[in-house]
Amino acid sequence: MAGPPAVNASLDLAELGLDQGGHLLLKRALRQLPVGGRLEVSGRHPELGVHLRGWLRTQGHEVEWPEGGEAPLAVVTRGGAEDGRWRGAAFAGGADPAVPGSVVDAPPATWGLAARGARVEAGSPAFEFAIDHKVEVWADEAARIYAQAVAAQWDPHTAIDWEAPCELPDEIEDAVVQVMTYLIENETAALLVPARFLAQIHPHFKEVLQVLAVTAADEARHIEVFTRRALLKRDRPALSTAGGQTSLKTLVDEPDFALATFLLSVLGEGSFLSLLWFLHEHGPDPITRQVAQLAAQDEARHVAFGLAHLRRHVEQDPAERARLADAIHRRHAELQHTAGLNEEVFDALILLAAGSWEHADLARGFERVVALKQDMDHNRRKRLLKLGFSADEAAALSSLHTRNFM
Repeated sequence: MAGPPAVNASLDLAELGLDQGGHLLLKRALRQLPVGGRLEVSGRHPELGVHLRGWLRTQGHEVEWPEGGEAPLAVVTRGGAEDGRWRGAAFAGGADPAVPGSVVDAPPATWGLAARGARVEAGSPAFEFAIDHKVEVWADEAARIYAQAVAAQWDPHTAIDWEAPCELPDEIEDAVVQVMTYLIENETAALLVPARFLAQIHPHFKEVLQVLAVTAADEARHIEVFTRRALLKRDRPALSTAGGQTSLKTLVDEPDFALATFLLSVLGEGSFLSLLWFLHEHGPDPITRQVAQLAAQDEARHVAFGLAHLRRHVEQDPAERARLADAIHRRHAELQHTAGLNEEVFDALILLAAGSWEHADLARGFERVVALKQDMDHNRRKRLLKLGFSADEAAALSSLHTRNFM
């Protein structure tokens, strides 16, 4: 007659109870056994037997209680590989067990806030994220763009030489303040849009969350430096117009992530890149030129993510292109009766590009602002071509972009 199965290991807990950390030693000993392996457990804690009975039941292991009350107190047979809370747990990642952290197309709501690749215990609550499909948000370049953004962060207090000479004629200083006022409200819109979508995106797409979070941080920094430059010599900003705010409101109110990204990042911030480099070239003082250059470097990343995301989107769903075009037409229709770029900003840009009130300089400044608008149009067309629009379509759509630039 065969005897009882062999014991594979033993554990003496001495006076240590399971409620005092002894459970860690027990878990460790069982992990070192194969499924079906047997562990003798001894100990002198008065409640050890009671605690063992309850703990082993929750963990899915079997237990025998030798007769006679002598050591060992119990013999534990290790249960299945997925014991305890691991039973029924699912990888928060792809279906391939070899790649548990791979990105899936539609992560379940019950994965919630779990790290991608983690095991999610059965019975975890469902989180309702409005944007929960990969095609809606994903860009293969997101991780790289985030890494670049983190490496390129700059401190407004040290990256800009706020003590640089900045003594300008009053009217030139007023022009700078007007442009900075305009930049502040546009960058506020550029902060609010990604911030609004952050809480709507399933955390499974963590790289996208990281890009949007650092984008919002970039915009907050831009608002800081533009405000600081505006108030460097004046006690308040300049004029904010109804037309300008109406234009920006269409961006803030856009409920669709892809369309908001298209209108803000690809078209608006793309046009702003030209404006910031214009200010870097024609700014009348080193501080204005520095803040424009640093902001432009950040905005280039925002445009890059928007393009990467939308290129992938239209490749997977070519019908998305029609939605993008419709968004431009719809926004144009909403804004066609507004004033567009306010006169004060337009005049300020001419004066900054001219540098003086001399007739020839003003004519040159006007030509430079016209060239700026042409550069904006040219670059918008290039980005639209990258999204698969034809040259004629790109030209027509670019011409409908808001006169407010953003």
